Amino acid sequence: MAGDAIERVVDRYEALMHRLIEGHAPEFTEVGVTMAQAKVLYVLAAAGELVDRLVDLGLLRRHSDEADRRQVVVTTTPAAIELLERFRELNQRQLRELLGRLDAGELAAVDRSIEILAQAVDRTATANGATPNATTPQHRENRS
Repeated sequence: MAGDAIERVVDRYEALMHRLIEGHAPEFTEVGVTMAQAKVLYVLAAAGELVDRLVDLGLLRRHSDEADRRQVVVTTTPAAIELLERFRELNQRQLRELLGRLDAGELAAVDRSIEILAQAVDRTATANGATPNATTPQHRENRS
């Protein structure tokens, strides 16, 4: 019972975070970049020497572009993909542990809060002329 409620909240939280990120896409379009390009720009601005370190750790691979030798291509390695998945699992585990410390009423309040935030995201999308993206898992409770 509590386990099911925790899983529902974790699923809804992850879907909400994804939707919030997607919600910034129109703002980036106004300046002529996609959301993915904006993320890359943000990361590269902060990356600098970190790429060298990540190459040394075997998490990134650097090579010349076959079509244009002036370009350097940096790609993730399978080890990096595995590490990112471990980070995601760690975040989920930590969230589950925190949620597990809540009583049933508190857990329901968190679940309802995420639902309210998802509705706000929908209203924002509608106000911006987009179709709301209902990726947040919905649930039905029998409140009798």
